Amino acid sequence: MVIHASNHDHGLADPVLLEKIDRLFACNVGDYIDLPQLVVVGDQSSGKSSVLEGLTRLAFPRDSGLCTRFATQIIFRRTQCESRTITASIIPDSSTDDTNASNLKRWKGKDVQSLDKGSFSVLMAEVHALMGVSRSKDDGFPMFSKHILRVEISGPNEDHLSVIDVPGIFRNATPGITTKEDKKLVRDMVQAYMRNPRSIMLIVVPANIDIATQEIVEMARELDPHGERTLGVLTKPDLVDKGAESKVMKLGWVIVRNLGQGELHGADVDRDAAEEQEHAKYPWNTVGCDNFGINALKIRLQEIVTTNARRAFPAVRSEISKELKARQVALRSLGPERKTTEQQMQYLLDIVASFQNLTAHALNANYSSADAFESHPNLRLATRIVNRDAKFSEDLSRWGHTFNFKKTSPLQIGWSDDNGEKQKSGMSQLQSRKLKDVLGIQEILPEASKVPYPLSHDICSWIEDEYRESRGFEIGTFNYVVLSILMKKQSLKWTSLANGYISDIITIVHEFIVKGLSQICTDRKVSESLLSFLMDKLLERYQNAIKHADFLLSVERLMIPMTQNHYLNDTLEKCRQERTKSILLKKAYDSPDGKVIRVDDLKHQQNMSNAEHTVQELRDILESYYKVARKRFVDNICTQAAAYFLVHGPKTPMTLLSPSLVSSLSREQLDEIAGEELTLRKKREKLIKEIDDLTMARKMLL
Repeated sequence: MVIHASNHDHGLADPVLLEKIDRLFACNVGDYIDLPQLVVVGDQSSGKSSVLEGLTRLAFPRDSGLCTRFATQIIFRRTQCESRTITASIIPDSSTDDTNASNLKRWKGKDVQSLDKGSFSVLMAEVHALMGVSRSKDDGFPMFSKHILRVEISGPNEDHLSVIDVPGIFRNATPGITTKEDKKLVRDMVQAYMRNPRSIMLIVVPANIDIATQEIVEMARELDPHGERTLGVLTKPDLVDKGAESKVMKLGWVIVRNLGQGELHGADVDRDAAEEQEHAKYPWNTVGCDNFGINALKIRLQEIVTTNARRAFPAVRSEISKELKARQVALRSLGPERKTTEQQMQYLLDIVASFQNLTAHALNANYSSADAFESHPNLRLATRIVNRDAKFSEDLSRWGHTFNFKKTSPLQIGWSDDNGEKQKSGMSQLQSRKLKDVLGIQEILPEASKVPYPLSHDICSWIEDEYRESRGFEIGTFNYVVLSILMKKQSLKWTSLANGYISDIITIVHEFIVKGLSQICTDRKVSESLLSFLMDKLLERYQNAIKHADFLLSVERLMIPMTQNHYLNDTLEKCRQERTKSILLKKAYDSPDGKVIRVDDLKHQQNMSNAEHTVQELRDILESYYKVARKRFVDNICTQAAAYFLVHGPKTPMTLLSPSLVSSLSREQLDEIAGEELTLRKKREKLIKEIDDLTMARKMLL
């Protein structure tokens, strides 16, 4: 409860400030931040309702506990209008659904201008029905509600006073009326008001019982151990046993004498007069005027509440702005609303535009354009592809041939993965794949394999064996089929290396698409639905790249060797010259002018059989053609199978996410992909409501 002092009577209350706080309560701001308030709490039958009657001068109905089933905020305001005005409304609990909340907000109490005992009882009965609270035994309705009844009374003779009454706590459930669940609900409700660090707790306890046994006192001590925001009120002093008065007075609490049941039925009983008579009796006459009576209590409350409100108000203003900003950020993080087909289509078009923009920056290596490139290396598409291209070229050059053309020693070869860790291949084997499989595409990728290091023994022996197994009736030359056989066997490992390369490029592209979508679309359900919808088409385009790699392998390894590249003849001539030079060097001797050879020795350097000559020629042609074919193959695999089908071409996997794709979706597909889930929709609606409440609250404080 909140009580505010009268500016007119005591000069302590700030009507404008207190009215703002009450209006904040009315728009549910108390659900988001702690507002200054006075909470009047006590056990059932503690005299709490009688204290409220004395403070508010309202005839609280006492039949069936109508006033104790929900919180009631009673606000008094002094205004310049000539007559007294009374209005009643309901503040729905924040967890109420929109339909019920709207119905409760629309309700306004009728015929409440007098609010005498009879009209107040009628009003409460109507409120019980609206809130769905039980009105009779065994009617099946709950006994308590979390909604708040708000009664505002304004007029020229009213004090500035605001009171929120909450149900009294009870220890034992009453069969057929209250349950253990009701007991817990009420205790939690009361404790929620008391837990607010800006609440002033007015604890109402009967003076004729042992205060130490009162649960409400223990609750207050737990929440306010130093008593900085607790004010105690003792009721029923007329029922205190003789001799026990001094113990009561030592507490230093305000003592209030309420009317008894018999006095309530007397038409001419004056509450204030009865209290004055009690104060005049011994030993109560030894209690100071500031600690006895309802008027003393009102003054104390005015002082405490006004001081509390003034102290807390700057922080309240700051917290409202902070909470509003936090909810605005949370709402923006949900993205635009997606209820209608048009909203869903625009949402997907925005995702498409952002993805295409991200792809363009990734392919141009413009990594400074977005922070995502820094935090997610998988988005650095151009760099990852170029590095893999270079590694493929290097691997094919060093590992791609079956036999070394010159005798060499095997090397320790390794590959640094995306984490910078060395993936050792050992002394004689190389992994065809450099990246791990990615979920969803592993089934279509060629199986990874280990590639052995090229054989180091004499290649001419192998060529001679192949030649003798394949020669025909040629004289002084060889059948072109022999070169085809040699080339096919010498390039045997191209298949594993090319498959490993194209699988890695597909993996790089797919990782970019998955990570890019998740960065652009913060709604995981939407990004996953989009990816799922695209998956079949993505796999088809990945397979097209694999098929083209197979096609290029077939062209290079299974077709008749041919080329128009003059580099073949240049290399072939160098091979012949190197072979001739090596033969001549065996017969050369040193002279003052350098290495020399006799003319007669020149005519003997070609003394070899037809078969030997053909084998040497085959070796030179194979080496020359292999180099041409290898470079051509590397370029074709990188530019066609990878770049055209997967990276830069008109039908790459990234181009699937396009405006034309969005426009082709049916209403059902749009809703399935971009429609908001129920939980997200409720979260958005909740945030919008809270933003509206807090925005209104901030305007009130300006």
